[in-house]
Amino acid sequence: MSLHTYAGKLAPKSILANIPELISDYYTKVPDIQNSAQGVSFGTSGHRGSSLLTSFNETHILAVTQAVCDYRKEAGISGILFMGMDTHALSYPAQLSALQVLTANAVTVYIAEDFGYTPTPVISHAILTHNSGSDALCDGIVVTPSHNPPTDGGFKYNPPHGGPADTDVTDWIEARANMLIENELRDVKRLGRDEALSSEYVVAYDYLSPYVNDLENVIDMEAIAKSGIRIGADAMGGSGMAYYAAIKERYGLNMEIFNDTLDSTFSFMHCDKDGKIRMDCSSPYAMAGLVAMKENYDIAFGNDTDFDRHGIVTKSAGLMNPNHYLSVAIHYLAQNRPLWKQDLGIGKTLVSSSMIDRIADSLDKKVIEVPVGFKWFVDGLMEGRIFFGGEESAGASFLRRDGSVWSTDKDGIILTLLAAEILATTGRDPGEHYKALTEKFGSPIYARIDAPADAKQRTVLKNLSVEDVKESELAGEPIEAILTHAPGNGAAIGGLKVVAKNGWFALRPSGTEAIYKIYAESFKDETHLKQIQEEAQSMVSKLF
Repeated sequence: MSLHTYAGKLAPKSILANIPELISDYYTKVPDIQNSAQGVSFGTSGHRGSSLLTSFNETHILAVTQAVCDYRKEAGISGILFMGMDTHALSYPAQLSALQVLTANAVTVYIAEDFGYTPTPVISHAILTHNSGSDALCDGIVVTPSHNPPTDGGFKYNPPHGGPADTDVTDWIEARANMLIENELRDVKRLGRDEALSSEYVVAYDYLSPYVNDLENVIDMEAIAKSGIRIGADAMGGSGMAYYAAIKERYGLNMEIFNDTLDSTFSFMHCDKDGKIRMDCSSPYAMAGLVAMKENYDIAFGNDTDFDRHGIVTKSAGLMNPNHYLSVAIHYLAQNRPLWKQDLGIGKTLVSSSMIDRIADSLDKKVIEVPVGFKWFVDGLMEGRIFFGGEESAGASFLRRDGSVWSTDKDGIILTLLAAEILATTGRDPGEHYKALTEKFGSPIYARIDAPADAKQRTVLKNLSVEDVKESELAGEPIEAILTHAPGNGAAIGGLKVVAKNGWFALRPSGTEAIYKIYAESFKDETHLKQIQEEAQSMVSKLF
C-alpha cells in the first residue's frame, strides 16, 4: 500500500469530522436490516460502525443493549453493570441510549462521575475487583471503537470474567439484536432520557481512584518516582486523560501530559499511512508528533482512545515496533517479579514475533500460542497459568506483583508505566534492551501485507487444512510445522501458519474487507522475508 500525501503530517482541517452531522445521523438514520452492512455485527472487539454509513445508530444501540439485558437474564448475571465510554463523538449519545434501555430493564449501572470517560482496562479492573467480593456477578459495557477514525462508534460487552466476550456470547447478542431490529424494536424496553438519568439504577461512580491507587500493586511506582526520569505522556485525547494527571499527582512522577483535553475531531493527530485520522499508537505515521519530541524525554508513550493499547517512544529507537516491546516486557517481567510462581507461561498470538519463543526458551518458560484475539488469554490470566498475554497489535496485560490477576482485557496504562519502570530500575530504555536481545537471539524482520480476496476466496482461506499445503520447503528451509489450530489451546485460527527454522508466515482472511492478511517474519534479512511473502502468495494462488 502506497503512502498517502498526508501520511505522518498534521491532519488538515479539510478532513476533520463534521460532529453535528455525525450526531444528527445517529438519531435520524434507520438501518435496513436486509442490508448486511447495516446490521449488528460483532467482531473481535464488539460492534463497530459509523452513523454516516447507517451502521452505528440509535437503533443499533437500543437493540444491542436490550440483547445484553436478555443475555444477562439467560446467564443469571444480576450484579452491577460497569459502563465506560471513550471520547469518540458517537460514544456519548450511545451511552445515553444504552442507559435508557438498561434502566428500563432494572439493571444497576455504574457510570463515571460527571459523565466522564473510562478506559477499557479500568472497566475490566472494576469487574474483577467487585466479583472477588460479591455473590451477584458483575459485568460491563465499553462504548468505544478503539483507535478507529473519529467518525466511528463502537460497543463491546465484557462478561463477568472481565475480558472480551467469547464468540458464543457475542453471536447470541448479535443474533438477538438483529432480531429486535427486524421486529422494529417492539420488544425493546426503554425509558425516556430524563427518567433514565434520574433513575435509582444509574449510579455515578469514582472509577479513577480505585484503579490509580491500585497501580502500585502491579507496577513499581516508587522506583519510577525516585528515579526522577522525564516522562512524556500523550493522552491522545482519549478516555484516560484524567488518569495520567491523577497518576502523576498520586505517585509524584516527573511527567508532562499533553493532548489531554476533549477534541472529538482529534485535530491534533498526525495522519496514518492512508491519510486518515486514526488514533493508532502503534503507527509511526499517527505517532509522528510524539516521535518528533523524543529527545525531550527519557521515555515517552501514548495510548489509543480507550487506552487498551500502548505506544512506546524511546530516545534509542523512536516508536518501538509492538513486537519488540512485547519481547522486552516479557524478558524483564520474567526476571523482576520475585513473588511469581516459576512455572507461569507466556501467552502470545500466532502472528506475534518468534523472538518471544526464543526468549521464553532461554528462560525455560512455556509459550501458550493462541489465535488472534485477547479473549484467548482470559482464562490463563484468571487462573494464574500465564503471567503475560500479548498481541502483535500493541495490546497486552500481565499479573500483579504478587501473582494475582490484574485485568483480563488489554491494559495500555500498565504497559506504558512498565516502560518507565524498566528504564528506572535498569538505567536502559526498552529500545536499548531490545537491541541487546537481538544481539543474543538474532534480529527478526516482521511485516504484514494485505492482498485482495473475494468472499468465496476468504471462505476457502478460513477453512484450510494441513493437507492443502503441498510444499515441503519455505524460502529454502524445510517446513517444520503447518498449523490450522493454535498449539496453545487447539482453537481454530481461521487460516493457516507455516513455520520453518528461520522464518514463518500466517494467512488470515479479513472478516469485514475484501482482503486477506499475510503476516511474515524472517530471522535472516529483507530478501528472505520477501521470499517468504512471495511463496505465501504463491501457495494461496494454488488454492483458488
